Amino acid sequence: MVRIRGSIGDWPVDLTLELDAEDWRQLAQHLPPPPPGGPQAAAARTPVAEAPQDRLWQAAIDLLRGSGRIEGPQLLAELQAFTGNAGAAKHLLVRLRHNARVRVEVVDGTQVFVWQEE
Repeated sequence: MVRIRGSIGDWPVDLTLELDAEDWRQLAQHLPPPPPGGPQAAAARTPVAEAPQDRLWQAAIDLLRGSGRIEGPQLLAELQAFTGNAGAAKHLLVRLRHNARVRVEVVDGTQVFVWQEE
């Protein structure tokens, strides 16, 4: 049995499909054949593209690591410059703040992000 619930516009939808073994067999005929070696082998062969967020995160880490220490407002401005988005820059700033390799100091009321080597 397959149950589909939701809405189409303002109309509520609650649809239940009951499928017997023959129905499932017919549906399975329309699926592509499994790759040799199973799904794990297919996943291992498929290269995973690096997500844009991962590239931005790596760039944020490289920026802080390269400078060693940087004031929060300046770091936010630089993050915003290469993300092009204030929200994304703030998200990266929060991730940096919670990273184990980053120490945040307060100097004269300003947060200073400091990269800590191991």
